[in-house]
Amino acid sequence: MGALDGRVAIITGAGRGIGREHALLFAREGARVVVNDLGGANDGSGADSGPAQEVVDEITAAGGAAVANTDSAADWAGAESLVQQAVDEFGRLDVLVNNAGILRDAFVASMAEAQWDAVISVHLKGHFAPLRHAAAHWKARSKAGERVAAAVINTASASGTFLPNAGQANYGAAKAGIAAMTLVAAQELERYGVRANAIAPVARTRLTLATPGMGAMFAQPVEEGGFDAFSPANISPLVAYLAQESCPVSGKLLAVQGGAISLLEGWHTVATTETDKPWTIAEIEQRIGVWA
Repeated sequence: MGALDGRVAIITGAGRGIGREHALLFAREGARVVVNDLGGANDGSGADSGPAQEVVDEITAAGGAAVANTDSAADWAGAESLVQQAVDEFGRLDVLVNNAGILRDAFVASMAEAQWDAVISVHLKGHFAPLRHAAAHWKARSKAGERVAAAVINTASASGTFLPNAGQANYGAAKAGIAAMTLVAAQELERYGVRANAIAPVARTRLTLATPGMGAMFAQPVEEGGFDAFSPANISPLVAYLAQESCPVSGKLLAVQGGAISLLEGWHTVATTETDKPWTIAEIEQRIGVWA
């Protein structure tokens, strides 16, 4: 028996990289998978049905069950259609893995509006739109008296959480938003039998290889028979664990790279200064200046 036997999963951005590894592992573990991928370039331009269909073909050739979907996860109607396809094909939806993403890096002083809008749309709206429609599906099932045991796994990043990266104000902002949205979703959806977690993966993908200052690190050769710490396949077992019906974990952000998994926590108080009278600028300068 597989760890995900009978589970129905949507995985966005599953035509390549980390998402592809998710889809292949989910299928090997018995899940029925909707492989979503628009098939665009690193910057989100263009479309190609090939990547999603190739993953489906690989899954079905191995005896698994999968269907392709090429809707944009950032399109409201497309996200609704994506969830409906899972229901139409397999009877319901149990797991949503939001993974799709693009890069349009630029420094703040030179970033164009289109670069900002595209990255925020694909990452942040591209996570929320499928989540919203999946949540409506689970709410309806729960309200009808059905026991729901669903899971959401969102994809945040080191950029925007614990390792800000120059040139990625758009990407970092989107990923930080995804992490925060996940915590809210975990609180809201618990009543319907839904858990929500996020991962911050570090792996070799089209996007990381194209990231200035990082590509060389990910491209380093691995000795034959050695452990490839940057393989995207290292990320998927954690996601499969979080997708299991019996998994108790919810409301967490987990960094994962190679053989390491870390529990992350967000903004927290490290120092406080107080007064029992109205603040003055001079007093704030005296108190806060020492934190610089």
